[in-house]
Amino acid sequence: MDSSALAIILSLLFTALLSFAARLLLLPSGRSHRQRLPPGPLPLPIIGSLHLLGDLPHRSLRCLSARYGPIMSIRLGLVPTVIVSSPEAARLFLGTHDAVFASRPRSPEAELDFYTTKGLVFTEYGPYWRSVRKLCTTHLLSGVRVRSFEGVRREEAGELVASLREAAAACKAVDLSTRVARTMEEMACRMILGRSTDGEHDLKGIIQEAARVAGAFNLADFVPFLRPLDLQGSTRRFKAIRRSVDKLLEKIIDDHVRDAAYYDSEHQEDFIDILLSMMNQPIDRREEKYIIDRTNIKAIILDMISGSFETSSTSIDWAFSELMRNPQAMARLQEELETVVGLTRMVEESDLSKLNYLDMVVKESMRLHPVIPLLVPRESMEDAIINERFIPKKSQIIVNIWAIGRDPSVWSENAEEFVPERFADNGIDVKGHHFELLPFGSGRRGCPGIQLGLIQVKLVLAQLAHCFKWELPKGMVPSDIDMSERFGLSVPKANHLFAVPTYRLLV
Repeated sequence: MDSSALAIILSLLFTALLSFAARLLLLPSGRSHRQRLPPGPLPLPIIGSLHLLGDLPHRSLRCLSARYGPIMSIRLGLVPTVIVSSPEAARLFLGTHDAVFASRPRSPEAELDFYTTKGLVFTEYGPYWRSVRKLCTTHLLSGVRVRSFEGVRREEAGELVASLREAAAACKAVDLSTRVARTMEEMACRMILGRSTDGEHDLKGIIQEAARVAGAFNLADFVPFLRPLDLQGSTRRFKAIRRSVDKLLEKIIDDHVRDAAYYDSEHQEDFIDILLSMMNQPIDRREEKYIIDRTNIKAIILDMISGSFETSSTSIDWAFSELMRNPQAMARLQEELETVVGLTRMVEESDLSKLNYLDMVVKESMRLHPVIPLLVPRESMEDAIINERFIPKKSQIIVNIWAIGRDPSVWSENAEEFVPERFADNGIDVKGHHFELLPFGSGRRGCPGIQLGLIQVKLVLAQLAHCFKWELPKGMVPSDIDMSERFGLSVPKANHLFAVPTYRLLV
């Protein structure tokens, strides 16, 4: 770093310190009882408590919450933040007072590079967001639309089984993480784009890189006056991945526009066809000021694709790794599959509702390994009083569902263990109604793709367990499976799962 840049940084820091000191001096000496913030660590000037987050913030924040309580106030840089870490607290923020905390914080950099004000996941709460959610739910995520893609999911699951059967015949260990990710990518592309990628572009790689860059720690997100300096090179990386994402999405749209001229009367419209048919028209007739254009389409496509295959493949990876680490659970699941399905055919989607132990396995895996352990942050739209503590307007709200899922006061002393049987009689589901288990969030900003996501995860997981016996590569035992994490917008396994399949069906 040259001397001029260093001088600028020192000058900015000095100015900020003076401003911070002035604010302390100007604070009223006696805050009212109703204006007390939740307890939390004492912030340092400028950086607040950023130094306490560590490499895996969901774990670090759990430790802090154990000291300061389930509703903790923490300043991340200059951003006032509330960390929520218990089912009771989550119910207050995502249920009782959901309307107050339904918006999203705005990140100028993410907004610039990933169309976040035009999509669904990161868009601020309001009429535009409601219109986009309704559009996505109606044309892609409704029960009718989800059922209409059953044949696509069956075909892709069949392709996965066929490829693994070839590896089984050769007695080869397979990179199961990569195979599953590829299958989920194909499912997503065919349901959303109406076609397979056929290796035409590295959609999965580009989306994963975008998620990695967007999820990487960027000091400027929390200390905005440092943004122009781009000290970590984040802006450069954002712009580079944005060019790749934009180029890919433009090609997808152009291909659909070109192909539309050759559609016959029997052509079934895919999601992008529907979006293109709405070009230059209001997204919702009740909100005519919001006109859909290519930017809207790209933002919505990006949210739907990344939400469809990245989260599903990561969920399957964690769940199957746990089954491999727990042979008794794998044996019980395979016994249920033999009883319900038999060994003369693959699992069909109509079987899923009868597979009670599979449902318990998925819940238990999502409890221990939620794909997004810190739910996408919310933002308070007005001042609020929660449990006699003051939550200022524009506070960032982070719900640590990873900590909630491992709370021994909720899940007993074996909360760190993989025990699917704990769900046998408790009636807890993952749909946002029970605040002990929130892998899909809850309330207004809960994931609208719950139904599709669960079907995909259960179907592929069931095929893997039903069609094959699995062994670890030579020399490995179940306890050797690496369960370390890699933090980002989502939290996948740090290392891939390798295993040797043996085909077990009689057909």
